[in-house]
Amino acid sequence: MPAEMKPTESVWTRPRPRQREQLTREQIVAAAIELLDAEGVEALSMRKLGTRLNAAATSLYRHVANKDELIELVVDEIYGELAPPPATAERARWRPAVAGIAAELRAMTLRHPWIAPEIGQTGLVHVGPNAVRMTSGLLAQFEAAGFPADEKDQAAGTLMAYVIGIATTEAAYLSAIARSGRTEREWVAELRPAFDEASREHPGLREGSSAQQDTHPRRIRDDAFDYGLARVLDGLAARLDA
Repeated sequence: MPAEMKPTESVWTRPRPRQREQLTREQIVAAAIELLDAEGVEALSMRKLGTRLNAAATSLYRHVANKDELIELVVDEIYGELAPPPATAERARWRPAVAGIAAELRAMTLRHPWIAPEIGQTGLVHVGPNAVRMTSGLLAQFEAAGFPADEKDQAAGTLMAYVIGIATTEAAYLSAIARSGRTEREWVAELRPAFDEASREHPGLREGSSAQQDTHPRRIRDDAFDYGLARVLDGLAARLDA
């Protein structure tokens, strides 16, 4: 390794510091999640987090070297909200098992809208214990399905790309609505007249929207996610058949 190159570092790849004070890593992570959920990644800083914990920023730096390491810990903590993947991977059950993991991952992302870009930046590279548990469980399902060793990672990556992609869009949409102070139904209802006017000369577009105007927007989002997920799984199943 050239002298100027340093090994990739992670908060997970070095020993945890000895506890020397009352402030713990768990307290730091919990407060960071509260701040992120309330204000987003842009608002997170070590100084602001220290104020929230009534502690000096230097106390935080004894646990994490920088904001990036804090994000590593926080993302893994959120991964811990996911139910453990099925312990026994069965060929006949791979599809519902994978669909369940995908649905939980989407729900997790919508509970914490700021997390989607953080996951999307590195895909399955997170090496915290909760992320590794989820990834290992997902790969086990694809292995049980019959994907060869050189394809199961790609199959899992394809699924993750779909889930994170659609969840990122949904999270941004819901965050915009939250900033407006309206409910999703109110926001959509207020936007409809403008959409109807804009689509006046596009009857196909307007017809599709009109057919769903009495359906709750959340149901429309759920149906869209389920449809896309089913088509991704159809494609993977077809690959197995081939």
